[in-house]
Amino acid sequence: MDTPQIGFVVFDGFQPLDLVGPHEVFGNAGYRSRIIAPRAGLVRSRSALPVHAEYGVDDVDPAGVDTLVVVGGAGVDEARRDEALVGWIAAAGAAARRVTSVCSGVFLLAAAGLLRGRRVTTHWKRRDQLAAEHPELTVDCDPIFIRDGRFWTSAGVTAGMDLALALVEEDLGRDIAHEVARELVMFLRRPGSQSQFSVPLWSARPSSDPIRIVVDAVHAVPGARHGIEDLAARAGLSPRHLQRRFTAELGVPPAAYVERVRVEAARRALAEGDDPVEAIARTCGFGTAETLRRAFHRHVGVPPSDYRDRFRSTKEYA
Repeated sequence: MDTPQIGFVVFDGFQPLDLVGPHEVFGNAGYRSRIIAPRAGLVRSRSALPVHAEYGVDDVDPAGVDTLVVVGGAGVDEARRDEALVGWIAAAGAAARRVTSVCSGVFLLAAAGLLRGRRVTTHWKRRDQLAAEHPELTVDCDPIFIRDGRFWTSAGVTAGMDLALALVEEDLGRDIAHEVARELVMFLRRPGSQSQFSVPLWSARPSSDPIRIVVDAVHAVPGARHGIEDLAARAGLSPRHLQRRFTAELGVPPAAYVERVRVEAARRALAEGDDPVEAIARTCGFGTAETLRRAFHRHVGVPPSDYRDRFRSTKEYA
């Protein structure tokens, strides 16, 4: 296929990794990219890193962009009040083969009216704001990226690189996408269904000592006995009292919490080691490989073997 033209949209206060990460992925795969801002010239990122945008929106035919990538960052709230910028994004998005956003860049796509009725994701911190301001969207902030037709949205910062690798794979094949990942010393591409939430993010911290003791014990040895009776004994509470307090403080019941911690432990074991799935299932407290597979499908969206193939540490290629 002809080399696609990538159009990156930036603005004052953008998140630099939202631009630089995907830009490097596409560059290593041989794509041509243009950085487009409200006006050509110097654009200051959120961290004050200056970037030169060669093009302003008045300089670029919106019909000439194959893949539109709208980055995010703290400046997105001000940027979406720029009528000229939003209008150009709307025109470019209507014509583009693919329309994508990184992190809070989804707010600009939504302001341009491109996402009505779509399922989208963004950085987990922006979930409630996006859902409240755009009820016409289905907001799901568990996956690291989501594809809905020709529209792709991704979670924060490094998830933009996973999205870019997925687009490279769609265009050029899995082998080239993996070569790009190796060149950039990245993990091999994570599937979009990979959760953006690790345990410290999806769970609140306990507010009382008994629950903190229980949580620390689960994290210390995920594969140990963590039934409700075992946890209640550690906390010095009755099982019913523990169930009630645990759920109130952390937002999930003990059994669900234990399962998610065990899934996290299994993910690490699959990515970093060579133990068979059956052994990892026993070590992480699932008992059988089938139980582990069912839990993986619930939380990660892919079977353990597929996860290992896609998310193996790049240390084996060093």
